[in-house]
Amino acid sequence: MPALRPRCYIPRSDSTDPERRLSLGIRQPRQPRLTISIVGSLTAIAAAVLLRWLLDPLLGNSLALITLYGAIAFAVWLAGSRVAIAAALIGYVACAYLFIEPRGAFELFSPDVFAGFVAYLFTCGLLVAFAEAARAAGARADEEREVLSVTLSSIGDGVITTDVDGHVVYLNPAAEALTGWSGEEAAGQPLDAVFRIRDEESGMPAPSPALRALREGVVVGLANHTVLVRKDGSECPIDDSAAPIRDQSGEVSGCVLVFHDITERRQAERDRAERLASAHRLAAIVESSEVAIVSKSLDGVIQTWNAAAEELFGHSAEEAVGRHISLLIPSERLSEEDEIIATLVSGGRIEHFETERQHRDGRRIQVSLSISPILDDSGRVVGASKMVRDISREREAEADREKFAALIEGSTDFIAISDPEARPLFINRAGLEMVGLEGMEEASQMRVWDFFFPEDQARIRDKLFPEVLERGYGQVEVRFRHFRTGAPIWMAYKVLKIEDASGRLVGFGTVSQEITERRELENRLRRQASDLAENDRRKNEFLATLAHELRGPLAPLVNVLEIWKRSDDPELLSRSRDTLERQLAQIVRLVDDLLDLNRLTHDRLALRMSRVDLEAVLRQAVEACQPLAEALGHDVLTEIRGGPHHLTGDPARLAQVFGNLLNNACKYTPPGGTIRVIAERRDAELVVSVEDSGTGIAEDQLDSIFEMFTRSDQLPGTAPEGLGIGLTLVQQLVSMHGGEIEARSEGRGRGSEFIVRLPLGCEEEDSEPEPPSSARSRAAGRRILVVDDNRDAAQTLATLLGLHGHEAQTAHDGIEAVEAAARYRPEVVLLDIGLPRIDGHEVCRRLRREPWGRDILIVAVTGWNQDEDRRKSSEAGFDAHVVKPVGLETLGELLGGAGA
Repeated sequence: MPALRPRCYIPRSDSTDPERRLSLGIRQPRQPRLTISIVGSLTAIAAAVLLRWLLDPLLGNSLALITLYGAIAFAVWLAGSRVAIAAALIGYVACAYLFIEPRGAFELFSPDVFAGFVAYLFTCGLLVAFAEAARAAGARADEEREVLSVTLSSIGDGVITTDVDGHVVYLNPAAEALTGWSGEEAAGQPLDAVFRIRDEESGMPAPSPALRALREGVVVGLANHTVLVRKDGSECPIDDSAAPIRDQSGEVSGCVLVFHDITERRQAERDRAERLASAHRLAAIVESSEVAIVSKSLDGVIQTWNAAAEELFGHSAEEAVGRHISLLIPSERLSEEDEIIATLVSGGRIEHFETERQHRDGRRIQVSLSISPILDDSGRVVGASKMVRDISREREAEADREKFAALIEGSTDFIAISDPEARPLFINRAGLEMVGLEGMEEASQMRVWDFFFPEDQARIRDKLFPEVLERGYGQVEVRFRHFRTGAPIWMAYKVLKIEDASGRLVGFGTVSQEITERRELENRLRRQASDLAENDRRKNEFLATLAHELRGPLAPLVNVLEIWKRSDDPELLSRSRDTLERQLAQIVRLVDDLLDLNRLTHDRLALRMSRVDLEAVLRQAVEACQPLAEALGHDVLTEIRGGPHHLTGDPARLAQVFGNLLNNACKYTPPGGTIRVIAERRDAELVVSVEDSGTGIAEDQLDSIFEMFTRSDQLPGTAPEGLGIGLTLVQQLVSMHGGEIEARSEGRGRGSEFIVRLPLGCEEEDSEPEPPSSARSRAAGRRILVVDDNRDAAQTLATLLGLHGHEAQTAHDGIEAVEAAARYRPEVVLLDIGLPRIDGHEVCRRLRREPWGRDILIVAVTGWNQDEDRRKSSEAGFDAHVVKPVGLETLGELLGGAGA
């Protein structure tokens, strides 16, 4: 026990009884051993005798026994009354012998000595009696204090006692554990230092109940929600009370404070409060939940029914509670309820069971059930709680989503979604295949701009996506790149910003279409538009040139006509006739070139192949251009190396090829120039070079010189000549012979060279050249009907036929032609198509219906020369279709066939 004892009143008890002390658990006090007690007592008596002997000089014969009383009291305390009495007798004997007269003798029975002895015994008896009583009282007090100490040490509550000034006197072990102070540390400390308490809710220091108990002398309980602050600063909730300690006189001599840890109780209170709050919240949630919540007993009787259940099924709580759950189950699904109950009874739960339930009005509802067992306190299943969610819209939405997903996966567009950091989250199958990716695992490692070529990435990242963030969408035509092949894929790239309900950016979406074919088509269209514009320019230039080329010969013709009207000079008329022939030949050549070009364009030009002497062809071409060469003062030099050279070809068309080349050389060479024609064999081909010293060809024109309507620059100071189709015809004719032509020039003013390479073909064939066409034209005179609404054309052709020995008549419309044929019965009809009244096709059909008209040679003579025109002529019954103007050679061939 601490040194400072509480000054408190402890009720007296019979605790000196050994059996009672043992029943209280109090340890019996260990008595001194007898010998020690006796020795101690005798020693005390000897000391007392010694002390009297020392005082003897002062005391003399008086007070001989004075020092013995203290030793006897000590003997009583040490060894008890019996030993004390023995010690008293021994002490008396010693002192009587030494200090009572007569000294050195022992006379007990003298009256004085005996009286003194009796008085001594009486005094010692009183002393022993009082000392024994005090000794017993002290033992009882020690025992009661020990009982109190054991009791306080054994209880679980903390106990602190203080003195009247509020200083700590005692802490039991429980108080030491709760406060963190040991008894030695706390002794003498102010109570507020050891027992620090504060309000749990406010955190402010709380008033000490012990101080109030000291102050007011009443029992004081601790306020609720009080926490004890331990020595180490940790806290625990406590409950306590304080009472004053009163002494036997009733005065307050201290205070006892009893307290205990209520952490578990407080936690239990919190748990109960939380459970209660949870129950209230759950009830509120159940009632306000948008999900129908229904509870039922194991026999299927509905016990609770929230508002959502009422809305879902149409039954009010009053109608549903107490009725069987089959109220909601379609008859064909009643077996589900048995399976549900069996699952719950076995301890299982049912999660998201999709089924059908029935509304009050009889309609079926698609629902999802989540069912949990309801347990009693013993853990036994006593019912079930159902959460019923209407999933009708979800199923419809799911079906729509599946359709949408199928639409996306089936789409050929590039459909993708990315996160706000532009990392792909989804790309449809067509999109992955479009850019050559295996799957989303590969795609998710990239950023959106990685799908584009490096030169386009900055435009997408820094321009398009900021625009999408600002406007919500953006569109651009850009190239995707194929990750496997690197090929560009033109896309109409459309990007949308995706936001949640709060307007927060959650990603980007795109539905983009491949436009590679469209871009290629647009490029082709642009090229075609450019080509068309160029062709239109060339066409306009061609038409202007054609008008110029036609007006050129027409002016001399008009002049010749005026000369014939005004002069009879034979020489002048002869020169005029020569002029007329040259200018008409020029007009015919222009028209022939146009017709040949048309035939070539429509693949209707046929070659009449035979064994050809190249030298004869070149000689014919040189002779044809000789007048132009002489007029310009050119020297035309021809060199045939080796030879003779023969090839398979159309002599007329080959002469046309070299004639055009020579004609161009003459026109594009300044007066007094030189033109060289060199022919030689190189391996299996014949090579003919036409070289001039003229203006030359610019380097940028060499590649296009053979294109239609292309004309090289003329000589300075001269007007352009030609239609720009001559070299196109030359190239096509050479190609039809299996050859090729090449243009060379060292530039402007350096002359030009055209090299024609022709295969030899059947060089050793001994076929004879065809006889001149004029030989075939000599046919016997025929009866010929010429029909043309142009009277001059009809009359001049009839006159020309008459000069060649034929009999010819004319008609100028369709009806007149039919009537004239019926009267005249011609052998040959040269019939125009575009006639008044009825056209030439109808005239031909009417003639063929007549018996006498079935064998007539009917030839369409027209300006129409398309495939469709020739087809219509053949269907109408024409034997031949020729294009105006008709040459004498052509007429000879037709009339020769008629005579066959």
